[in-house]
Amino acid sequence: MTVKPNRAKALTMVALAVFAVSACSSSSATTAPSTAPTTAANPTTVASAAAADTHKATTITVGVLRPGATQEAVDALNAQIAQFTAKYPWITVTSVEYNWTAPTFAAQLAGGTLPTVFNIPYTDGKGLIAQHQIVNIDSRVKKLPYADKFNANVLVNGQDDKGAIWAVPYDAYGMSLTYNRTLFKQAGLDPDKPPTTWDEVKADAKIIATKIPGVAGYAEMATQNTGGWQLSTATYARGGRMEAVDAKTGAVTATVNNQQTKDALTWLKSLRWDDNSMGATFDYNWGSINADFAAGQIGMFTGGSDLYTAMVQNNALKADDYGITTIPLAADPNAGVLGGGNMAAVNVLTTEDQRDAAVDWIDFYFMNKLITQDGAVANAQALKANNQPVGVPSLPVFDKATYDQSQLWIKDYINVPVAQMTPFTSKIFSQPLVSEPRYNTQDLYAALDPVVQAVLTDKNADINALLDAANVKVQKIIDTPAS
Repeated sequence: MTVKPNRAKALTMVALAVFAVSACSSSSATTAPSTAPTTAANPTTVASAAAADTHKATTITVGVLRPGATQEAVDALNAQIAQFTAKYPWITVTSVEYNWTAPTFAAQLAGGTLPTVFNIPYTDGKGLIAQHQIVNIDSRVKKLPYADKFNANVLVNGQDDKGAIWAVPYDAYGMSLTYNRTLFKQAGLDPDKPPTTWDEVKADAKIIATKIPGVAGYAEMATQNTGGWQLSTATYARGGRMEAVDAKTGAVTATVNNQQTKDALTWLKSLRWDDNSMGATFDYNWGSINADFAAGQIGMFTGGSDLYTAMVQNNALKADDYGITTIPLAADPNAGVLGGGNMAAVNVLTTEDQRDAAVDWIDFYFMNKLITQDGAVANAQALKANNQPVGVPSLPVFDKATYDQSQLWIKDYINVPVAQMTPFTSKIFSQPLVSEPRYNTQDLYAALDPVVQAVLTDKNADINALLDAANVKVQKIIDTPAS
């Protein structure tokens, strides 16, 4: 979702970053930098006669740091901007704070205040393309030397029905179970043996909540579309789906009232009301659950596998606290890990020169570190020099061989607790990944937020009735033609 939900919600593929960072997408808890845009001036400015003769001076804005990013994160970005402008001296790059969430993005889109280059979750691609609310960059992207190497299952999120590219995927994530190793130790649990089933998650959550007063053994996102996002995650892991598409007619049917979703909510209800394992906060969103986890207030929660970067940048996460493992999957042939990611898109309120520059930036900032040794090493050096995470596990935007090679390129710069990520990295590539619901995704998530909130705040919540009502609402949205 990425982020979020998308996720914002929104890869971490298990994403390498934020974003967007991140968002991702996909950002820290100490001194925040000024909210003023940061600009890395080209050392030669655009005064180079040769450049001036060949290219028109162009300025673009890029939204790659979330509000509240540490000064170290700002410095790392400025180092990368300096590298970019050395290569493209006619382009001036200004960084502006940006964080995708469903409500804020809609407002920025309507108000025309988006940066030149911004990220969107996979789930938003098709809708924005259909409405021509982002730029068709197909001809520009296809000139890049790796254009034919994209993972087709990833690239499709940024393509129209004719295969033209409107947004470029740069990270992908699989949902994971994030857990606090320090709290596990304090509760007498083995942090090297995280839970592998939902029953074990429930049992460990109760132990943590019982032995450490004031701490939630398990927490759940529930607002800003994240409740529906995580409920979909739990549904997929049990073998259910939120939509069904007729193979012959293409008709889309809402199925949010399926048995697996009911089971997931029943499980949550038991944690909340029978075990008292979920603390006292039931309106978490992507940012607030990250903050409380980093502050040592949460034992476990589900989210994107790319969260380490965001929590280091935004929430001063202590590396020793961080643990990540795969989502428990039911013994059902349809059970799978909900996947997602982030794509870079270009603002429609731009000139042709800005669009050229935007794709140059996407190529340099997002893609080179994935596909070339020089790009991977330069990115790793800039991040490590500014105490930013290097080596956060990611699922491949291209192919696994390319991903594995990129990890070898940066092995000398990796500074994340790789061993603490092994429960995830050793298993994720063998787990089936399933795309988020394809149609009216964010609307579907939004319709399910109140269901999650009701289960967590009302002991007598009627799960069947809540889901039936949500299903009617989602179906009506699906059946309503886009304006």
